[in-house]
Amino acid sequence: MATLPSQNLQSGRPLYFPSFNSRKFQSQVSSLKFPIFSPKKLKPTRLFTSNNGISNSRLVGRASASEFNADIGEILGDVTIFTAAAQPVLLKDLWDQNQEIAVVALLRHFGCPCCWELALELKEAKSRFEAAGVKLIAIGVGTPNKARMLAERLPFPMDCLYADPERKAYDILGLYYGFGRTFFNPASTKVFSRYESLQKAVRNYTIEATPDERSGVLQQGGMFVFKGKRMLYARKDEGTGDHAPLDEVFDICCKVPAP
Repeated sequence: MATLPSQNLQSGRPLYFPSFNSRKFQSQVSSLKFPIFSPKKLKPTRLFTSNNGISNSRLVGRASASEFNADIGEILGDVTIFTAAAQPVLLKDLWDQNQEIAVVALLRHFGCPCCWELALELKEAKSRFEAAGVKLIAIGVGTPNKARMLAERLPFPMDCLYADPERKAYDILGLYYGFGRTFFNPASTKVFSRYESLQKAVRNYTIEATPDERSGVLQQGGMFVFKGKRMLYARKDEGTGDHAPLDEVFDICCKVPAP
């Protein structure tokens, strides 16, 4: 059980991770247009997962597919994204649209350290999901060459990684976007409890994976579960690093009723 630091975090103070304090990383960060700021005056908050795998943090975003239209899978399926090898592909061609269960993880962008952490977690969970008959798909904001940087340096399986440079899937799903969500949302403080996993994920990190179109860094991600075209689970990231607990996602997949 992890507890966030109790001191107040003043707006405008850079947010530092121990693993990111090398001169190399800091020189990379300095090239970004947007600084990373910490939220303001946070109280201690416990972040934990209960025995049944469902997160009980009061900062965890609401997970529900009910806010989406019944035909959201149909609409999303017609979006063209790109493989890491720069080949265009329709989203609906990534999994069987009748009965196959797919977890679609939308990362913020390929140059986000917190997204490298999520990608590593997805990679380590891949065999577990596949053994349960679930396909894992990761999509990020940026061009295919940026996706390859993450895939090669993390590393991450390229056959599961896709690029959405124009953020089309993100727009259809209504994922959060903006300066406040990216840098000031209280949910972003969850990263304080994950120093070790962040350190592990960014060993070969490069800020060159950041989108050339810098507005892309203001995009937030989300996690979705589909059975064919039907959306079973939807969770929008409230802030940077506010990822869906994979135990919760796996639990949802395992409880899908048989056809």
